Amino acid sequence: MLRLTWVQPEDLLGHELRQARQDGREPSAIAARWRAAGGADAPSRAGASPDRASRYLRRLAEDLLDELADLPSRLDEPTDLAEIKALCPDWPSYGCAPVGADRAVPRAPDGALPSRVLYTQPRAGVPQGGTGGRSDTLPAPVSVPTSAPTPRAYQAAWLGRAVGCLLGKPVEKLPLHAIRELARATGNWPLNHYFTAHGVPAELLSAHPWNRRSAPTSLAENIDGMPEDDDLNYPLLNVLLLQRHGRAFTPVDVARLWLDELPAGRTFTAERVAYRNLLAGIEPPGTARHRNPFREWIGALIRADVHGWTNPGDPAAAAEQAHRDATLTHTANGVYAAMFTAAVIATAATGTHDVHACLRAGRSVVPPRSRLAAAVDHAIRLAETHEDFETVVDELHRTHSATHHWVHAIPNTALIAAALTHADGDFTGSVCRAVSGGWDTDSNGATAGSVAGLLAGDPAALPDRWTVPLKNRLATSVAGFDGTGFDTLAHLTHLEATRP
Repeated sequence: MLRLTWVQPEDLLGHELRQARQDGREPSAIAARWRAAGGADAPSRAGASPDRASRYLRRLAEDLLDELADLPSRLDEPTDLAEIKALCPDWPSYGCAPVGADRAVPRAPDGALPSRVLYTQPRAGVPQGGTGGRSDTLPAPVSVPTSAPTPRAYQAAWLGRAVGCLLGKPVEKLPLHAIRELARATGNWPLNHYFTAHGVPAELLSAHPWNRRSAPTSLAENIDGMPEDDDLNYPLLNVLLLQRHGRAFTPVDVARLWLDELPAGRTFTAERVAYRNLLAGIEPPGTARHRNPFREWIGALIRADVHGWTNPGDPAAAAEQAHRDATLTHTANGVYAAMFTAAVIATAATGTHDVHACLRAGRSVVPPRSRLAAAVDHAIRLAETHEDFETVVDELHRTHSATHHWVHAIPNTALIAAALTHADGDFTGSVCRAVSGGWDTDSNGATAGSVAGLLAGDPAALPDRWTVPLKNRLATSVAGFDGTGFDTLAHLTHLEATRP
Protein backbone atom coordinates (compact mmCIF):
# COMPACT_ATOMS: atom_id res chain seq x y z
CA MET A 1 0.00 0.00 0.00
CA LEU A 2 1.39 3.39 -1.01
CA ARG A 3 1.01 6.04 1.68
CA LEU A 4 2.27 9.18 -0.01
CA THR A 5 3.53 11.55 2.66
CA TRP A 6 2.31 15.11 3.31
CA VAL A 7 -0.86 14.92 1.19
CA GLN A 8 -3.32 12.50 2.86
CA PRO A 9 -6.37 14.59 3.90
CA GLU A 10 -6.84 12.68 7.15
CA ASP A 11 -3.27 13.60 8.14
CA LEU A 12 -3.47 17.19 6.88
CA LEU A 13 -6.48 17.81 9.11
CA GLY A 14 -4.55 17.12 12.31
CA HIS A 15 -1.78 19.47 11.24
CA GLU A 16 -4.30 22.17 10.28
CA LEU A 17 -5.96 21.99 13.69
CA ARG A 18 -2.63 22.72 15.33
CA GLN A 19 -1.84 25.46 12.81
CA ALA A 20 -5.20 27.11 13.51
CA ARG A 21 -4.46 27.30 17.22
CA GLN A 22 -1.12 28.92 16.46
CA ASP A 23 -2.31 31.53 13.99
CA GLY A 24 -5.17 32.92 16.02
CA ARG A 25 -8.19 30.90 14.89
CA GLU A 26 -10.51 28.94 17.18
CA PRO A 27 -10.74 25.32 15.95
CA SER A 28 -12.17 23.56 19.01
CA ALA A 29 -15.64 22.91 17.55
CA ILE A 30 -14.18 21.47 14.35
CA ALA A 31 -11.66 19.43 16.35
CA ALA A 32 -14.52 17.95 18.40
CA ARG A 33 -16.39 16.91 15.25
CA TRP A 34 -13.24 15.25 13.91
CA ARG A 35 -12.58 13.29 17.07
CA ALA A 36 -16.25 12.30 17.47
CA ALA A 37 -16.06 10.77 14.00
CA GLY A 38 -13.00 8.74 14.98
CA GLY A 39 -10.35 11.00 13.45
CA ALA A 40 -6.80 10.83 14.82
CA ASP A 41 -4.09 13.38 15.50
CA ALA A 42 -1.48 14.01 12.83
CA PRO A 43 1.63 11.80 12.93
CA SER A 44 4.22 13.38 15.22
CA ARG A 45 7.27 12.58 13.08
CA ALA A 46 6.30 10.75 9.90
CA GLY A 47 4.70 12.39 6.88
CA ALA A 48 1.77 9.97 6.77
CA SER A 49 -0.13 7.78 9.21
CA PRO A 50 0.44 4.05 8.67
CA ASP A 51 -3.15 3.10 7.81
CA ARG A 52 -5.60 4.37 5.24
CA ALA A 53 -8.64 6.18 6.63
CA SER A 54 -12.16 5.19 5.66
CA ARG A 55 -13.76 6.93 2.70
CA TYR A 56 -16.07 8.74 5.12
CA LEU A 57 -13.20 10.06 7.26
CA ARG A 58 -11.27 11.18 4.20
CA ARG A 59 -14.24 13.13 2.82
CA LEU A 60 -14.90 14.61 6.25
CA ALA A 61 -11.25 15.68 6.54
CA GLU A 62 -11.47 17.48 3.20
CA ASP A 63 -14.63 19.33 4.26
CA LEU A 64 -13.17 20.28 7.64
CA LEU A 65 -9.97 21.56 6.04
CA ASP A 66 -12.07 23.98 4.01
CA GLU A 67 -14.06 25.04 7.07
CA LEU A 68 -10.87 25.71 9.00
CA ALA A 69 -9.59 27.89 6.17
CA ASP A 70 -12.67 30.13 6.55
CA LEU A 71 -12.16 30.78 10.28
CA PRO A 72 -11.09 34.36 11.07
CA SER A 73 -7.78 35.05 12.82
CA ARG A 74 -7.32 37.55 15.64
CA LEU A 75 -3.65 38.10 14.68
CA ASP A 76 -2.26 40.86 12.48
CA GLU A 77 0.22 38.81 10.47
CA PRO A 78 -0.23 39.68 6.78
CA THR A 79 1.35 37.96 3.82
CA ASP A 80 0.95 40.85 1.37
CA LEU A 81 4.32 42.59 0.92
CA ALA A 82 2.98 46.15 1.16
CA GLU A 83 1.24 45.29 4.44
CA ILE A 84 4.38 43.62 5.79
CA LYS A 85 6.48 46.69 4.96
CA ALA A 86 3.92 48.98 6.58
CA LEU A 87 4.30 47.06 9.84
CA CYS A 88 8.13 47.23 9.82
CA PRO A 89 9.26 50.63 11.15
CA ASP A 90 12.90 49.88 10.39
CA TRP A 91 12.43 48.43 6.92
CA PRO A 92 15.77 49.07 5.19
CA SER A 93 15.95 51.74 2.53
CA TYR A 94 16.15 50.46 -1.01
CA GLY A 95 19.71 49.47 -1.74
CA CYS A 96 21.17 49.68 1.73
CA ALA A 97 21.47 47.84 4.99
CA PRO A 98 19.41 49.22 7.87
CA VAL A 99 20.77 51.71 10.36
CA GLY A 100 22.59 49.75 13.04
CA ALA A 101 24.06 47.25 10.57
CA ASP A 102 27.43 49.03 10.66
CA ARG A 103 27.62 49.88 6.98
CA ALA A 104 25.28 50.07 4.04
CA VAL A 105 25.99 49.01 0.49
CA PRO A 106 23.49 50.60 -1.92
CA ARG A 107 22.62 49.42 -5.39
CA ALA A 108 22.02 51.59 -8.38
CA PRO A 109 18.35 51.82 -9.45
CA ASP A 110 18.88 49.22 -12.16
CA GLY A 111 20.20 46.74 -9.61
CA ALA A 112 23.83 46.97 -10.68
CA LEU A 113 26.56 47.15 -8.09
CA PRO A 114 28.64 50.32 -8.52
CA SER A 115 32.36 50.18 -7.92
CA ARG A 116 32.15 53.02 -5.43
CA VAL A 117 29.09 54.41 -3.65
CA LEU A 118 28.03 56.93 -1.04
CA TYR A 119 26.12 55.68 1.96
CA THR A 120 24.85 57.46 5.02
CA GLN A 121 25.94 56.79 8.55
CA PRO A 122 24.74 58.51 11.75
CA ARG A 123 27.15 61.12 13.05
CA ALA A 124 29.10 60.13 16.12
CA GLY A 125 27.54 61.41 19.32
CA VAL A 126 24.13 62.16 17.80
CA PRO A 127 21.34 60.38 19.74
CA GLN A 128 19.33 58.02 17.57
CA GLY A 129 15.57 57.93 17.95
CA GLY A 130 13.67 54.74 18.75
CA THR A 131 14.83 51.17 18.96
CA GLY A 132 15.66 51.11 15.27
CA GLY A 133 18.29 53.84 15.60
CA ARG A 134 16.50 56.33 13.29
CA SER A 135 17.21 60.04 13.61
CA ASP A 136 15.86 63.29 12.22
CA THR A 137 19.42 64.60 12.06
CA LEU A 138 20.93 64.52 8.58
CA PRO A 139 23.57 61.77 8.41
CA ALA A 140 27.03 62.27 7.05
CA PRO A 141 27.82 60.79 3.60
CA VAL A 142 30.64 58.30 3.48
CA SER A 143 32.26 56.77 0.39
CA VAL A 144 32.70 53.01 0.43
CA PRO A 145 34.06 50.71 -2.30
CA THR A 146 31.63 47.86 -2.93
CA SER A 147 31.33 44.75 -5.03
CA ALA A 148 29.64 41.40 -4.97
CA PRO A 149 31.46 38.73 -3.01
CA THR A 150 34.24 37.01 -4.91
CA PRO A 151 33.55 33.59 -6.41
CA ARG A 152 35.63 32.13 -3.59
CA ALA A 153 33.34 33.73 -1.01
CA TYR A 154 30.35 32.22 -2.79
CA GLN A 155 32.15 28.89 -2.84
CA ALA A 156 32.55 29.12 0.93
CA ALA A 157 28.84 29.85 1.26
CA TRP A 158 27.84 26.88 -0.93
CA LEU A 159 30.26 24.62 0.94
CA GLY A 160 28.98 25.91 4.26
CA ARG A 161 25.42 25.11 3.26
CA ALA A 162 26.42 21.61 2.19
CA VAL A 163 28.49 20.92 5.32
CA GLY A 164 25.74 22.02 7.70
CA CYS A 165 23.14 20.01 5.83
CA LEU A 166 25.33 16.90 5.76
CA LEU A 167 26.12 17.17 9.46
CA GLY A 168 22.42 17.24 10.31
CA LYS A 169 21.18 14.57 7.91
CA PRO A 170 21.74 11.39 9.97
CA VAL A 171 19.96 12.80 13.04
CA GLU A 172 17.01 14.43 11.28
CA LYS A 173 13.73 13.54 13.03
CA LEU A 174 15.51 12.32 16.18
CA PRO A 175 14.54 13.85 19.54
CA LEU A 176 17.01 16.16 21.23
CA HIS A 177 18.11 13.71 23.90
CA ALA A 178 18.88 11.07 21.25
CA ILE A 179 21.14 13.46 19.32
CA ARG A 180 23.07 14.19 22.49
CA GLU A 181 23.38 10.52 23.47
CA LEU A 182 24.58 9.44 20.01
CA ALA A 183 27.21 12.16 19.90
CA ARG A 184 28.41 11.56 23.46
CA ALA A 185 28.78 7.83 22.75
CA THR A 186 31.60 8.60 20.31
CA GLY A 187 33.21 11.48 22.23
CA ASN A 188 31.73 14.00 19.79
CA TRP A 189 30.01 16.25 22.34
CA PRO A 190 29.92 19.18 22.23
CA LEU A 191 29.45 18.44 18.57
CA ASN A 192 32.63 19.06 16.55
CA HIS A 193 32.71 16.45 13.74
CA TYR A 194 30.38 14.55 11.45
CA PHE A 195 28.39 11.83 13.22
CA THR A 196 29.71 8.26 13.12
CA ALA A 197 28.26 4.87 14.00
CA HIS A 198 31.68 3.57 15.03
CA GLY A 199 31.70 3.05 18.76
CA VAL A 200 27.99 3.59 19.32
CA PRO A 201 26.53 0.79 21.49
CA ALA A 202 24.10 -1.44 19.62
CA GLU A 203 21.34 -0.85 22.15
CA LEU A 204 21.60 2.92 21.66
CA LEU A 205 21.37 2.55 17.88
CA SER A 206 18.39 0.27 18.32
CA ALA A 207 16.63 2.82 20.52
CA HIS A 208 17.54 5.79 18.30
CA PRO A 209 18.30 4.64 14.75
CA TRP A 210 19.84 7.09 12.31
CA ASN A 211 17.66 8.61 9.63
CA ARG A 212 17.37 5.57 7.36
CA ARG A 213 17.61 7.48 4.08
CA SER A 214 20.60 9.56 5.15
CA ALA A 215 22.85 7.25 7.15
CA PRO A 216 24.24 5.41 4.09
CA THR A 217 25.59 8.70 2.68
CA SER A 218 26.04 11.09 5.61
CA LEU A 219 27.79 9.30 8.46
CA ALA A 220 31.50 10.13 8.55
CA GLU A 221 32.54 6.68 7.38
CA ASN A 222 30.14 6.81 4.41
CA ILE A 223 30.56 10.33 3.01
CA ASP A 224 31.61 10.34 -0.64
CA GLY A 225 30.73 13.75 -1.99
CA MET A 226 27.61 15.70 -1.08
CA PRO A 227 24.50 13.52 -1.41
CA GLU A 228 21.24 14.88 -2.75
CA ASP A 229 19.06 16.88 -0.39
CA ASP A 230 16.22 19.34 -0.86
CA ASP A 231 18.27 21.89 1.10
CA LEU A 232 20.66 21.97 -1.88
CA ASN A 233 18.12 21.30 -4.64
CA TYR A 234 16.27 24.54 -4.00
CA PRO A 235 19.34 26.80 -4.24
CA LEU A 236 20.13 25.08 -7.56
CA LEU A 237 16.60 25.74 -8.78
CA ASN A 238 16.85 29.38 -7.76
CA VAL A 239 20.06 29.79 -9.74
CA LEU A 240 18.09 28.48 -12.73
CA LEU A 241 15.24 30.83 -11.85
CA LEU A 242 17.50 33.88 -12.00
CA GLN A 243 19.21 32.69 -15.17
CA ARG A 244 15.86 32.38 -16.94
CA HIS A 245 13.85 35.24 -15.48
CA GLY A 246 16.22 37.60 -13.65
CA ARG A 247 15.42 39.32 -10.37
CA ALA A 248 11.98 40.38 -11.60
CA PHE A 249 10.66 36.81 -11.55
CA THR A 250 7.11 36.16 -10.32
CA PRO A 251 5.62 33.34 -8.24
CA VAL A 252 4.20 31.98 -11.50
CA ASP A 253 7.76 31.80 -12.90
CA VAL A 254 8.78 29.78 -9.83
CA ALA A 255 5.81 27.47 -10.37
CA ARG A 256 6.64 26.88 -14.02
CA LEU A 257 10.26 26.17 -13.17
CA TRP A 258 9.24 23.59 -10.59
CA LEU A 259 6.90 21.84 -13.00
CA ASP A 260 9.67 21.75 -15.59
CA GLU A 261 12.66 20.88 -13.43
CA LEU A 262 11.66 19.61 -9.96
CA PRO A 263 10.52 15.98 -9.59
CA ALA A 264 7.38 15.89 -7.46
CA GLY A 265 8.88 13.16 -5.31
CA ARG A 266 11.66 15.52 -4.27
CA THR A 267 9.18 17.91 -2.64
CA PHE A 268 7.98 17.73 0.96
CA THR A 269 5.46 19.42 3.29
CA ALA A 270 4.28 22.80 1.92
CA GLU A 271 6.13 22.36 -1.35
CA ARG A 272 4.44 19.03 -2.03
CA VAL A 273 0.99 20.43 -1.26
CA ALA A 274 1.62 23.46 -3.48
CA TYR A 275 2.88 21.19 -6.27
CA ARG A 276 -0.32 19.13 -5.95
CA ASN A 277 -2.36 22.31 -6.06
CA LEU A 278 -0.60 23.43 -9.24
CA LEU A 279 -1.45 20.12 -10.89
CA ALA A 280 -5.06 20.61 -9.79
CA GLY A 281 -5.18 23.93 -11.63
CA ILE A 282 -4.85 26.22 -8.62
CA GLU A 283 -2.68 29.29 -9.25
CA PRO A 284 -0.40 31.20 -6.86
CA PRO A 285 -0.94 32.47 -4.22
CA GLY A 286 -3.83 30.04 -3.79
CA THR A 287 -1.30 27.24 -3.98
CA ALA A 288 0.00 28.29 -0.57
CA ARG A 289 -3.41 28.31 1.11
CA HIS A 290 -5.54 25.51 -0.29
CA ARG A 291 -5.51 22.60 2.16
CA ASN A 292 -1.92 23.43 3.08
CA PRO A 293 -1.36 23.18 6.84
CA PHE A 294 2.42 23.42 6.30
CA ARG A 295 2.33 27.01 5.04
CA GLU A 296 4.27 28.27 8.07
CA TRP A 297 6.85 25.50 8.05
CA ILE A 298 10.50 25.76 7.05
CA GLY A 299 10.32 25.13 3.30
CA ALA A 300 10.45 28.76 2.14
CA LEU A 301 13.34 29.50 4.49
CA ILE A 302 15.53 26.82 2.90
CA ARG A 303 14.94 28.41 -0.51
CA ALA A 304 16.11 31.89 0.54
CA ASP A 305 19.91 31.73 0.26
CA VAL A 306 20.26 32.61 -3.41
CA HIS A 307 18.06 35.67 -2.92
CA GLY A 308 20.47 36.91 -0.28
CA TRP A 309 23.62 35.89 -2.14
CA THR A 310 22.58 37.80 -5.25
CA ASN A 311 21.61 41.03 -3.46
CA PRO A 312 24.80 41.83 -1.52
CA GLY A 313 24.30 44.80 0.77
CA ASP A 314 20.62 45.13 -0.12
CA PRO A 315 18.55 43.29 2.49
CA ALA A 316 15.37 45.00 1.29
CA ALA A 317 15.74 43.68 -2.26
CA ALA A 318 16.73 40.25 -0.95
CA ALA A 319 13.67 40.10 1.30
CA GLU A 320 11.34 41.18 -1.49
CA GLN A 321 12.83 38.58 -3.82
CA ALA A 322 12.43 35.90 -1.15
CA HIS A 323 8.83 37.00 -0.65
CA ARG A 324 7.98 36.38 -4.31
CA ASP A 325 9.49 32.90 -4.08
CA ALA A 326 7.92 32.05 -0.71
CA THR A 327 4.34 33.02 -1.52
CA LEU A 328 4.02 30.11 -3.93
CA THR A 329 3.97 27.80 -0.91
CA HIS A 330 3.80 29.77 2.34
CA THR A 331 2.00 32.50 4.23
CA ALA A 332 2.70 34.84 7.16
CA ASN A 333 5.49 33.53 9.41
CA GLY A 334 6.59 30.97 6.83
CA VAL A 335 7.18 33.89 4.45
CA TYR A 336 8.76 36.07 7.15
CA ALA A 337 11.30 33.32 7.88
CA ALA A 338 12.42 33.33 4.25
CA MET A 339 12.62 37.13 4.18
CA PHE A 340 14.60 37.16 7.43
CA THR A 341 17.09 34.63 6.08
CA ALA A 342 17.54 36.42 2.76
CA ALA A 343 18.15 39.75 4.49
CA VAL A 344 20.68 38.20 6.90
CA ILE A 345 22.59 36.66 4.00
CA ALA A 346 22.45 39.80 1.86
CA THR A 347 24.07 41.74 4.69
CA ALA A 348 26.67 39.03 5.27
CA ALA A 349 27.52 39.12 1.56
CA THR A 350 29.08 42.57 1.86
CA GLY A 351 31.97 41.15 3.88
CA THR A 352 31.85 44.21 6.12
CA HIS A 353 29.36 43.22 8.85
CA ASP A 354 29.59 40.85 11.78
CA VAL A 355 26.93 38.23 12.32
CA HIS A 356 25.08 40.34 14.86
CA ALA A 357 24.62 43.18 12.38
CA CYS A 358 23.44 40.62 9.83
CA LEU A 359 20.82 39.30 12.23
CA ARG A 360 19.64 42.84 12.96
CA ALA A 361 19.21 43.38 9.24
CA GLY A 362 17.14 40.20 9.04
CA ARG A 363 15.04 41.25 11.97
CA SER A 364 14.25 44.60 10.32
CA VAL A 365 12.13 42.90 7.61
CA VAL A 366 9.99 40.89 10.06
CA PRO A 367 6.82 42.50 11.43
CA PRO A 368 7.72 43.33 15.04
CA ARG A 369 4.47 42.01 16.55
CA SER A 370 4.62 38.70 14.71
CA ARG A 371 5.22 35.37 16.39
CA LEU A 372 8.46 34.95 14.44
CA ALA A 373 9.80 38.29 15.67
CA ALA A 374 9.07 37.33 19.28
CA ALA A 375 10.73 33.93 18.84
CA VAL A 376 13.88 35.33 17.20
CA ASP A 377 14.22 38.09 19.79
CA HIS A 378 13.83 35.57 22.61
CA ALA A 379 16.41 33.23 21.07
CA ILE A 380 18.99 35.96 20.60
CA ARG A 381 18.51 37.16 24.19
CA LEU A 382 19.04 33.61 25.44
CA ALA A 383 22.19 33.22 23.35
CA GLU A 384 23.57 36.51 24.64
CA THR A 385 22.78 35.60 28.25
CA HIS A 386 23.90 31.97 28.66
CA GLU A 387 27.43 30.72 28.18
CA ASP A 388 26.31 27.10 27.87
CA PHE A 389 24.47 26.54 24.59
CA GLU A 390 22.68 23.48 25.97
CA THR A 391 20.90 25.82 28.36
CA VAL A 392 19.80 27.96 25.40
CA VAL A 393 18.52 24.93 23.51
CA ASP A 394 16.69 23.49 26.50
CA GLU A 395 14.84 26.77 27.00
CA LEU A 396 13.94 26.99 23.30
CA HIS A 397 12.52 23.48 23.43
CA ARG A 398 10.54 24.26 26.59
CA THR A 399 9.09 27.27 24.79
CA HIS A 400 8.23 25.71 21.42
CA SER A 401 8.26 21.90 21.34
CA ALA A 402 4.87 21.30 22.94
CA THR A 403 3.07 23.51 20.46
CA HIS A 404 5.05 23.35 17.20
CA HIS A 405 5.91 20.55 14.80
CA TRP A 406 9.63 19.94 14.47
CA VAL A 407 9.59 21.36 10.90
CA HIS A 408 7.74 24.60 11.76
CA ALA A 409 9.57 27.78 10.76
CA ILE A 410 9.19 29.60 14.07
CA PRO A 411 11.25 27.35 16.39
CA ASN A 412 13.76 26.50 13.67
CA THR A 413 14.41 30.13 12.73
CA ALA A 414 14.82 30.95 16.40
CA LEU A 415 17.36 28.16 16.79
CA ILE A 416 19.34 29.34 13.76
CA ALA A 417 19.47 32.87 15.17
CA ALA A 418 20.55 31.56 18.56
CA ALA A 419 23.28 29.36 17.06
CA LEU A 420 24.76 32.16 14.95
CA THR A 421 24.63 34.58 17.88
CA HIS A 422 26.17 32.20 20.40
CA ALA A 423 28.96 31.13 18.04
CA ASP A 424 29.66 34.76 17.11
CA GLY A 425 29.55 33.72 13.46
CA ASP A 426 32.36 31.14 13.76
CA PHE A 427 31.85 28.47 11.13
CA THR A 428 32.27 25.26 13.13
CA GLY A 429 30.54 26.74 16.15
CA SER A 430 27.57 27.88 14.07
CA VAL A 431 26.85 24.63 12.21
CA CYS A 432 27.45 22.46 15.26
CA ARG A 433 25.22 24.55 17.50
CA ALA A 434 22.46 24.63 14.88
CA VAL A 435 22.49 20.85 14.42
CA SER A 436 22.94 20.06 18.11
CA GLY A 437 19.75 21.98 18.86
CA GLY A 438 17.55 19.37 17.18
CA TRP A 439 14.31 19.91 15.24
CA ASP A 440 15.00 20.18 11.48
CA THR A 441 18.69 19.47 11.88
CA ASP A 442 19.81 19.36 8.24
CA SER A 443 17.95 22.52 7.24
CA ASN A 444 19.14 24.46 10.29
CA GLY A 445 22.71 23.33 9.75
CA ALA A 446 22.51 24.31 6.09
CA THR A 447 21.31 27.85 6.74
CA ALA A 448 23.76 28.45 9.58
CA GLY A 449 26.55 27.07 7.39
CA SER A 450 25.61 29.32 4.50
CA VAL A 451 25.75 32.45 6.66
CA ALA A 452 28.91 31.47 8.50
CA GLY A 453 30.63 30.29 5.32
CA LEU A 454 29.89 33.60 3.62
CA LEU A 455 31.22 35.48 6.64
CA ALA A 456 34.39 33.36 6.51
CA GLY A 457 34.81 34.57 2.94
CA ASP A 458 36.98 31.81 1.49
CA PRO A 459 36.88 28.00 1.28
CA ALA A 460 40.35 27.91 2.83
CA ALA A 461 38.87 29.40 6.00
CA LEU A 462 36.64 26.32 6.47
CA PRO A 463 38.34 23.40 8.27
CA ASP A 464 39.39 20.54 5.99
CA ARG A 465 37.59 17.95 8.13
CA TRP A 466 34.33 19.47 6.95
CA THR A 467 35.02 20.19 3.30
CA VAL A 468 37.45 17.51 2.07
CA PRO A 469 34.89 14.65 2.29
CA LEU A 470 32.61 16.60 -0.06
CA LYS A 471 35.15 16.11 -2.87
CA ASN A 472 33.85 19.23 -4.64
CA ARG A 473 30.91 17.19 -5.93
CA LEU A 474 27.17 17.57 -5.46
CA ALA A 475 24.53 14.96 -6.25
CA THR A 476 21.10 16.16 -7.32
CA SER A 477 18.08 15.28 -9.42
CA VAL A 478 17.89 18.87 -10.74
CA ALA A 479 18.74 18.35 -14.40
CA GLY A 480 22.15 19.57 -15.51
CA PHE A 481 23.61 19.93 -12.03
CA ASP A 482 24.35 16.38 -10.91
CA GLY A 483 28.04 16.05 -10.12
CA THR A 484 28.65 19.79 -10.31
CA GLY A 485 31.48 21.24 -8.23
CA PHE A 486 30.98 23.92 -5.62
CA ASP A 487 33.52 26.09 -7.42
CA THR A 488 31.33 26.00 -10.53
CA LEU A 489 28.22 26.84 -8.51
CA ALA A 490 30.09 29.76 -6.99
CA HIS A 491 30.90 31.19 -10.42
CA LEU A 492 27.28 30.79 -11.55
CA THR A 493 26.10 32.59 -8.42
CA HIS A 494 28.63 35.38 -8.91
CA LEU A 495 27.34 35.87 -12.46
CA GLU A 496 23.80 36.36 -11.19
CA ALA A 497 24.92 38.70 -8.39
CA THR A 498 26.75 40.94 -10.85
CA ARG A 499 24.24 40.78 -13.70
CA PRO A 500 22.92 44.31 -14.52
